[in-house]
Amino acid sequence: MFQDFLDNFVYMTFEDRGGFWTIIGVVIAVILAYNLLLRFAPKTVAPVQAFLKKHPLIWICIPAAALIYFVYVSLGWNLWVSVSDWEAGELEASYGFGGFGNYAKMFSSPTFWPALRNTLLLFCLIPLCLLLGLGLALIMDQGLKGTAVFRTLILLPFALSFVVTGTVWAYMYRPTGGVLNSFLSLLGIDVSAAMKKGSLMWASSNRTIMLSIIIAMVWQFSGYVAVIFLAAIKNVPVNTINAAKLDGAYMPRIYWKLIIPQLKGAMGSCITILAMYALRSFDFIVSLVGYTTSSAWTLPIWMYNEAFQSNNFAYSAAISCFLLALVLILILPLTYWTNRRKA
Repeated sequence: MFQDFLDNFVYMTFEDRGGFWTIIGVVIAVILAYNLLLRFAPKTVAPVQAFLKKHPLIWICIPAAALIYFVYVSLGWNLWVSVSDWEAGELEASYGFGGFGNYAKMFSSPTFWPALRNTLLLFCLIPLCLLLGLGLALIMDQGLKGTAVFRTLILLPFALSFVVTGTVWAYMYRPTGGVLNSFLSLLGIDVSAAMKKGSLMWASSNRTIMLSIIIAMVWQFSGYVAVIFLAAIKNVPVNTINAAKLDGAYMPRIYWKLIIPQLKGAMGSCITILAMYALRSFDFIVSLVGYTTSSAWTLPIWMYNEAFQSNNFAYSAAISCFLLALVLILILPLTYWTNRRKA
């Protein structure tokens, strides 16, 4: 299996007919040679160095070209594949124009609306993380003993990858022998009887699978939101708070009327980041429940199954284009609102 992967990688990288990677290799070699000459024989490249100092923006051309090729050209290629005549099940690509049948098929598919609903349900992560994060930030702002350790502990889940978090919560959600049901048994709850009625199945039940996913994601991101809010609270001028205290205001009123309204910039940043992570939760969901559980399918997981399980690449490209449009519709207004607040 590894040898097949290596052979395919070598074929795609070094035997490309367009010679793109050959050009990239030549460019890298030229840059390395220039830096070596600049270090050991500076007089040799003095004219080139003088030219680059007069035109410093020329260094932007290389990363700009890479960005255009790997992002925008790839997006255009994906858009064209979505309207191509590439037949389902065919491994050999066909790039003739085939119309918009894949989009019509996508919107009429019985999988489309459940996948879209699950994708949008992940946005419940945002208000839950904001509320929990704000509460944690207010607690840490009290200056209690051990706040530094507590801040590190609640930020630790954010440092974990989605794969690690999904795997850990998959074991915690196990109906038999899982951490959650074992803890409930210690509290005196008859877990076995509840499981016979279909309750406490967590990620193993179609009714609660999305709730289980959201709970695990809230656990991972609440600490990050709390630290962002805490930094914003600490940024409020102390003189303003002291003046409010001299006027007889109590701390709850100071938080509600003075401090929290100044957290709008931090809140906007958190909303944007949480929205992006909610749309990028493919590896988390796959690690937690797998990619064959249709009740947990989001648009990215549906797209993956169509591409790599059914070899329906044109149809998968249509789903990915719709997902891109959804991301732009949801993220761009949030980004604009955040930047407008900061301005």
